[in-house]
Amino acid sequence: MPQPPATRFSVAVPRAERLDRFLADQLQLSRTAAARLIAEGAVLLDGAPARASAQPEKGALVVVAFPARAPRALVPADIPLAIVFEDDELAVVDKPAGLVVHPAPGHWEDTLVNALVARGLKLGGGEAGRAGIVHRLDKDTSGLLVIAKTERAHQRLGAALAARRIERRYAALAWGHLGPGVRRIDAALGRHPADRKRMTVAPAPGGRRAVTRVRTVARGVAADLVLAGLETGRTHQIRVHLSSIGHPVVGDQVYGGLVSRRSDATARQAEALARATPRQALHAAWLRMDHPLTGERLDVRSEWPADLASALAAALADANLLAVPKPLEYLGFFAVGAGDDGP
Repeated sequence: MPQPPATRFSVAVPRAERLDRFLADQLQLSRTAAARLIAEGAVLLDGAPARASAQPEKGALVVVAFPARAPRALVPADIPLAIVFEDDELAVVDKPAGLVVHPAPGHWEDTLVNALVARGLKLGGGEAGRAGIVHRLDKDTSGLLVIAKTERAHQRLGAALAARRIERRYAALAWGHLGPGVRRIDAALGRHPADRKRMTVAPAPGGRRAVTRVRTVARGVAADLVLAGLETGRTHQIRVHLSSIGHPVVGDQVYGGLVSRRSDATARQAEALARATPRQALHAAWLRMDHPLTGERLDVRSEWPADLASALAAALADANLLAVPKPLEYLGFFAVGAGDDGP
């Protein structure tokens, strides 16, 4: 079996956290997997075998030679999927909430990738098990996701994502009121020191720069419908950023979305909203980019999901929204921020 090419990168922060945690974050691995690579001698720090406890300093060269292992077979899974755009190079999927994007421990056979394999969709680029995946959504976040069908599409989409040429805009219910205009949240994020599955605001040297732009679309009683635009794409970015400014996503059990700042006057509405929200009220609703091969401008939209319809009506105290077939369009979501001044 041929050896996969080594991954090389230089440390950009003055002093990184311990190497196993640093690798887990940089390579999107579990800490256990990162520690195993180090123990197997697959990680070199400035040309020498590394220890898991090492804390590389700025400019240090890290080389990871992934051992050649037989890839785990992708098992087709009969999971309903909505594909909203497709051609020979790429597809855009409207992912339902509750679906993990790619196989990983605990979810080897019930992911979006398994569902795409079952549909016979060709996947191109990316590492084994994550073929075609250009970016990800959290398990309990619904909405639009780009899938590469060829190696060249994967490379060009990845480059466009890194250069911020793919516009990703989310609809969310956020506790409280953010006020008028665009609010730009510029706060570095890193792994939580006590819970590696969580992210937290973590200034340098531990955190990586993260920027989110948020704008209110419709004001509710205890919560607002907001549009959040990504300037960067860190894990849990929107959820952590909104929580950090005191306006967590409604229904977010990890980052405080079940707790809201409310007065006695809005307590009843807030409690009704919490009961009506089955999961984090976050939806990847709008995707704009140039096609990586043709240059054609793609503008793909996904309406507010049905499982959060009651939550939206409760947030805005408008039961009539339950009868509106396209509530985001009705509320002007796709008009907000369409110009240069928007998120």
